[in-house]
Amino acid sequence: MSKQKKVQVTYPEGVYVAPKKSLLKYIATNKWLYILLLPGLLYLLVYNYLPMFGVVIAFQDFNMVKGIFHSDFIGWENFALLFQEQRFYEVFANSVILSFYNLIFGFPIPVILAVLLNEIKQDLFKRFVQTVSYLPYFISWVVVSGMLLQYLSQSDGMVNFIIEKLGGEKLPFLMSPKYFRGIIVVANMWKGAGWGSIIYLAAMSNLDQQVYEAALIDGANRFQRMRYITIPGIMSTIITVLILNMGTIMNNGFEQIFMLQNSMNLEVSEVFETYTYKQGLMLGNFGYSTAVGLFKSVVSFFLVMTTNFIARKVGQKGLW
Repeated sequence: MSKQKKVQVTYPEGVYVAPKKSLLKYIATNKWLYILLLPGLLYLLVYNYLPMFGVVIAFQDFNMVKGIFHSDFIGWENFALLFQEQRFYEVFANSVILSFYNLIFGFPIPVILAVLLNEIKQDLFKRFVQTVSYLPYFISWVVVSGMLLQYLSQSDGMVNFIIEKLGGEKLPFLMSPKYFRGIIVVANMWKGAGWGSIIYLAAMSNLDQQVYEAALIDGANRFQRMRYITIPGIMSTIITVLILNMGTIMNNGFEQIFMLQNSMNLEVSEVFETYTYKQGLMLGNFGYSTAVGLFKSVVSFFLVMTTNFIARKVGQKGLW
């Protein structure tokens, strides 16, 4: 019989050597936790990993009749065409600018909201604010876009009605390129701020309350406690969420962009999601649209790697 590995644990009474469990025994001991994890793993497998086989379409002159296995292999031609298209560079610039705005203005909002909620001492009011801030997340983007179309209409929209009553002129919010990005960023902030604050509130619940009591005795006011205790205490969580967000920074969402897109704002509203939809499903350029999607995924991968590297260099914990 093979010798079983031992784990040495030191107790005040002496040293106890326990046998190390094998992987199968460990899984059997914690089987209910793994069963709980199973639906999430199946979701990732079916919707994230199995579709990766379709990446081969980016290297083919894909024909729906022939299928993946019989379509002509053309190598890097789709990628060469991608970098020759002037429209692609415009789409790339629009996607990067909109993602940058969402990151700069949208990322801090859940952190600020969580810090402010953490300072509310009245439980009833705190639960009310949390509920109100969470609700927009569960509203479909189609519904949100419909609301924006109604409120921002130049003819009979509520916002222009108020502007007109205040003595101003009606603004073409949905017809002017200069307003489009601001509308999308504000809508994203309103919809996702409450939901994004949950993870930071969970991190704050693990902070040592004795540190707050000591700071209060030393005369620290509420703002100083937030600045020097709360925010540093959840900094590792903030960095982790930032790295994860960098992986999706090139994803601006399809529904909200497509629903608010029109010929007047197309120069700034055409992003990767709408561009690949038009190239793939409307024009039938499946290989080219897949190449665009693969390019976007590669860029996101390098952004995650770079952000994680920088985080570790500045003394923060990365994902690995």
